Amino acid sequence: MPAFTGGLAEDLTKKVGVLARLLLTMAAGVLASVLIGATLTRLDVPGLDNLLQYWPLLAIAFTAFAVSGAANAINIIDGYNGLAAGYAIIALAALAWVSMQVGDQVVLLASLAMLGALFGFVVWNWPGGRIFLGDGGAYLLGFWLAELGVLLVMRNPQVSPWFPLVIMIYPIWETLFSMYRRKIIRQHHVGHPDAMHLHQLVYQRLIRKSSAPGGITKQHPRNSRVAPLLLIPVTLLMLPALLLWHRTDALLVCAGAFCVAYGWLYYRLA
Repeated sequence: MPAFTGGLAEDLTKKVGVLARLLLTMAAGVLASVLIGATLTRLDVPGLDNLLQYWPLLAIAFTAFAVSGAANAINIIDGYNGLAAGYAIIALAALAWVSMQVGDQVVLLASLAMLGALFGFVVWNWPGGRIFLGDGGAYLLGFWLAELGVLLVMRNPQVSPWFPLVIMIYPIWETLFSMYRRKIIRQHHVGHPDAMHLHQLVYQRLIRKSSAPGGITKQHPRNSRVAPLLLIPVTLLMLPALLLWHRTDALLVCAGAFCVAYGWLYYRLA
């Protein structure tokens, strides 16, 4: 509820800043840690795992920070019809698949429940954009994905803690790269908005410029082409993680390969 209501309040009033929404989502992460034990205590990183296991408050704070960041990341990629929801469908399907492999019915059922809701949503959101997630929907969806990832790792020691990260690598890397671009390259505040996200470059360089006179001229048809153009390659890059969900070393390679591919595509478009 804190994650959802913060985003919904921004939708209704346009007066709830990013920091306030992040803090509310962190509060939701703390509640999840306290109420259902959804706390990350291992990352397969020597030294850091010991700190998380011996300092419970640090583990809760780290988990809340990670969950908040993931929720905000989904909100960042929610720029074109079907993009955020379509990506979430892929991620939830991956979580459902692995939870089925390890026999975790809690994560499986929660993944399928949100999948059902999103399939109903996408019918109206893509391609025509009749309804939208808004900040409320995006923060709720991001929080849901992050918490399921935490629960899957916490409840099943055989699942690598890097599996949820690889599943969420696109929105997370988009967020980190945006912070780097704004602060280091453009010398702006990290929260300063711009029109340089990858999905915006795909629209500007590949779709809008390819719409010749007499061809696609309406905004909604052009808008709807961004999601498949991005989601198809992202899905292909995520497929190895479905077979390597227990291998931290292999998952690190998958994450690195995605970041390299992202950088190459971004600079080609920019």
